[in-house]
Amino acid sequence: MLILLPPSESKTGRSRGRTLDLERLSLPGLTAARAALLGPVAETSARPDAASLLGVSPNLTEEISRNTRLTTAPSVPVAELYTGVLYDALDLASLDPAARRRANRRILVISALFGALRLTDRVPPYRLSMAVNVPGVGPLAGHWRQPLALELPEQVGRGVVIDCRSSTYAAAWVPQGDLARRWVQIRVPGATHMAKHTRGLVTRALCVADADPRSVAGLADLLGQDFRVELHEPASATKPWVLDVHPPQA
Repeated sequence: MLILLPPSESKTGRSRGRTLDLERLSLPGLTAARAALLGPVAETSARPDAASLLGVSPNLTEEISRNTRLTTAPSVPVAELYTGVLYDALDLASLDPAARRRANRRILVISALFGALRLTDRVPPYRLSMAVNVPGVGPLAGHWRQPLALELPEQVGRGVVIDCRSSTYAAAWVPQGDLARRWVQIRVPGATHMAKHTRGLVTRALCVADADPRSVAGLADLLGQDFRVELHEPASATKPWVLDVHPPQA
């Protein structure tokens, strides 16, 4: 299986450590597209109107300035980089060794700056949304569409694609053909404030489980052991299955 997660706006930094090395990141087919963004993002972030261009509050001066130090700042393992509601619920640090190995294999974080990252990759903290139109590059979802379409299908294998991305990040890669029939969007009905938390719990459950479902129905059965779920067929051949996962009762 392949679990697609969004990044978080909040990120953890470090005061020391080795700097970014694009050649050491997973998914080497994305290296050229990654390299093409570093300079334009740094230049955009150094402009007086950077906050407006990046779509963030002008008060976030330190987070914006991180984008100007992408090649010199200490890098952080992705497993520690992203924080926030989803990642708190996932709680990678508390997984046992077997579940952590499955998490390393199964999870991909879709990133506006790096395309897609494994938990073991090391990158610097940054502030960039997939919704941004970077001067000299254009809309980031469009920048990543072809590289991700070439690189991600082989990461799926024979299992299912479990999509926990927001719509902004989902625009960067849409599974096609046979993969589309194994593509499942995790939806949390009637609980917007609990959606990220529940998706984090779902991701954790899929890493704890030794099973690797080869079908959408098998995934629903697996998650049905821990959650109340409802599976809905795709609205069309280009749309995903939708698995409603109800938040656990408090």
